Amino acid sequence: MTANVVPFAQRPRNIICLFDVDLTLSLPRQPAKLEMLDLLAELRKKCAIGFVGGSDFKKISEQLSPDGRAALDQFDFGFAENGLIAYKFGKPLETQSFIKFLGEERYKVMVNFILHYLADIDVPIKRGTFIEFRNGMINVSPIGRNATIQERRDFHAYDKIHNVRAKFVEVMREKFSDYGLTFSIGGEISFDVFPTGWDKTYCLRHVEPEGFDEIHFFGDKTAKGGNDYEIYEDSRTIGHSVKDPDDTLRQLKELFFS
Repeated sequence: MTANVVPFAQRPRNIICLFDVDLTLSLPRQPAKLEMLDLLAELRKKCAIGFVGGSDFKKISEQLSPDGRAALDQFDFGFAENGLIAYKFGKPLETQSFIKFLGEERYKVMVNFILHYLADIDVPIKRGTFIEFRNGMINVSPIGRNATIQERRDFHAYDKIHNVRAKFVEVMREKFSDYGLTFSIGGEISFDVFPTGWDKTYCLRHVEPEGFDEIHFFGDKTAKGGNDYEIYEDSRTIGHSVKDPDDTLRQLKELFFS
């Protein structure tokens, strides 16, 4: 266990609070505010806390380390790629592989289809990294993950009108219905593809053995089709839907500090 971390049994409440990252703890691909990190540090004195994001660990770490504090030092559990990459007290836990699940040949067929589809759609801009391979999933972005923050915002507004990602996901669900995959829209510019059951509820297999009385989850994409939906609706969790990091702060203060 990391030095100076209080064991779960010695904290006042035997519960854990799990947090989505983008639009819950920070704005997409931007550093979390120090006010957020300071409040989480106070919350950690009361109960266990953890983050569970869809991005790879490097991106999440950048967002949760704005002042040099290591992300894993600030949370009891750290879950990247929906929990396929997992840490407890800064130490890695068991991992899983998307490629092992799908197989190289089927994976190649799907990637080729995605690339053809991306080439044929017309969106306002296209940048780079349209398919990002991660350990437990792939992330697909119609404009590319190299877009600037303003370009991300502009596409998000465009997508709300034209449903680029929703249409893409619908086509893929039909085309690859026998692959055993889930397609989940998250963030501003992309959607995730992962084996069914490897959504954010996957992280609960690492949390349940701790015997917490309650598992609270905070996330913004909690509607059906969003990448927080499954864990938000899971019978094992108490779900809290937030609009943005400021709303997360407000709800935490009301629930735990009033």
